[in-house]
Amino acid sequence: MTALPCHGLDAGTDARAHDWRARVARAFSRAAPHYARRATAQHAMGKRLLERLPDHAGDVLDLGCGPGDLTAALATHYGAACTVSGLDLAPGMLAEAHRRHPGAIRWICGDAADLPLPNASLDLVVSNLALQWCPDLDAVLAETRRVSRPGGRVLINTLAPGTLDEVGRAWERPAALLEFRDAARHRRAAHAAGFRRVEITARLERFHYPDLAAVMASIKGVGAQVARGGARLSRADVARAARRFETLRTDAGLPVSYHLLTLDLER
Repeated sequence: MTALPCHGLDAGTDARAHDWRARVARAFSRAAPHYARRATAQHAMGKRLLERLPDHAGDVLDLGCGPGDLTAALATHYGAACTVSGLDLAPGMLAEAHRRHPGAIRWICGDAADLPLPNASLDLVVSNLALQWCPDLDAVLAETRRVSRPGGRVLINTLAPGTLDEVGRAWERPAALLEFRDAARHRRAAHAAGFRRVEITARLERFHYPDLAAVMASIKGVGAQVARGGARLSRADVARAARRFETLRTDAGLPVSYHLLTLDLER
């Protein structure tokens, strides 16, 4: 989860962005107490970033830190000589992060597209599965470059089209899912932000669950659902979705696919 930007918008768009930002913050704040227990997929994908860490860093930011587990892993990895901060939009997530990980980590409530940090102040920015929640990709990447020192690294996991495809097919509501951006769009934004090295790798991550209830808990339980208008689902709707999902079952269970993009950027 991360802060959401509202730069460069007209008054109407700004109001919509503010409403979206508020709904996302509420959803993730509500999810905070049980996020760590249900975030199996998120933790697994976060390990991909840990495998890419540079050997040394003195100032590190976890952008969209959620309950702070990855932030704490970064603090452990780099030791007491490193200053580690975790930033998130959702106050509930930051409260949970502080509760779970008391100590020297600095927790910041802030916006990914307007980072409350000085220019060229960080050696490393890490962000796991937060960027897809940010409507203004260009603004967020420009901000991460602004706060990075020359030679600094930015490591980001985000999601590409095809993610949660099975869920959309089961509910027959693909439009209700986030509009994920492809690798080419991220590459253009990274170059436009001014990063001198841009490396993007794609990987399919697939997780399996015993039933539809477990699938939906894994999504809603980490805050990754924002309330929208429309009719409430009936029991018949749920039963139909369960039947459609059952046609996809494998020996391992019901599949949920994440099309993972990892951005490795250098200022």
